[in-house]
Amino acid sequence: MVEDTGFRFLVTGAQGCIGAWVIYHLVKAGYRPVAYDLDPTPRRLRLIADAEDMERVQFIAGDITDADHLARVISAHGITHIIHLAALQVPMCRADPLLGARVNVLGTLNVFEAARRFSDQVQRVVYASSAAVYGPPEAYDVDPVPESAPLLPATHYGVFKLCNEGNARVYWQDHGLTSIGLRPWTVYGVGRDQGLTSDPTRAIVAALLGRPFQIGFGGRTDMQYVEDVARIFIACAAAPYEGAAVFNLRGEVVSVEDIIEAIDAAVPGARRLITHSGQQIPIAPSLDDHGLRELLSEVPHTPLREGVACTAERFRYLLQEGCVEPAQLGLPAEP
Repeated sequence: MVEDTGFRFLVTGAQGCIGAWVIYHLVKAGYRPVAYDLDPTPRRLRLIADAEDMERVQFIAGDITDADHLARVISAHGITHIIHLAALQVPMCRADPLLGARVNVLGTLNVFEAARRFSDQVQRVVYASSAAVYGPPEAYDVDPVPESAPLLPATHYGVFKLCNEGNARVYWQDHGLTSIGLRPWTVYGVGRDQGLTSDPTRAIVAALLGRPFQIGFGGRTDMQYVEDVARIFIACAAAPYEGAAVFNLRGEVVSVEDIIEAIDAAVPGARRLITHSGQQIPIAPSLDDHGLRELLSEVPHTPLREGVACTAERFRYLLQEGCVEPAQLGLPAEP
């Protein structure tokens, strides 16, 4: 339990994977966060939180593209810190770039504009950028790739995230609005069920069910345990800082074969069930995080095998209790 800091958190995209874990850790720290999401059903939060935890959360159904409603919520609830996670992921942005821009770019501008409007109240915005602002591995001749390297996004999603980083700088330059952007890579753990990089998490569940599964990419990636990511977002909201910074996150840079080995260690026999496509995701897999380490006195880090084991243990319980259905993870109901 924290001392009374007077902080009042709004989490947008609170029903997503990272959002659910941010809400969970805020509650465990003694806060009563406001969860803002288009989806009114906290199905991912229910996978990790108990009824007492849920009672400490105020759920508000809201569209991040509705600027007026968002501003009213921020004002009415005395919000001091915004953790902005609402976004559409790569496949949805590819399928509908106009919708992707409305949600990912205009939605983020709505957050910054509301924070500017209530600058006497809102102290900081911490928002999710993405490793997708970087180009493919062959575009860089250094490993890990520093934050100062050229940003060469290869998807609409990455371009939208890069646009948000630029807008954050302008809000600091023009209005003195402090923000911190964070660039996650492959986030895994309970609640991760959408997007290509959700495949390692879905593979864990498939292995528990004894079903074959193909991870849709190969090569190397940076595996980041969702609890670590959530705690980093919260720590950045509270850390002493003024300006508009963007930081890389770094978990454990591994091959997809290493991921399969970690799943097999947690779920014996998984190696026989899980394959992968062999195709490298066109984003540099190894990013330097020295900026984040300079800001925070301690950066949470869970080794891959430990994170995979914790995820498998929780999913094993959830499956036994009937709290999660394979269809929720894009897996068929029957083998």
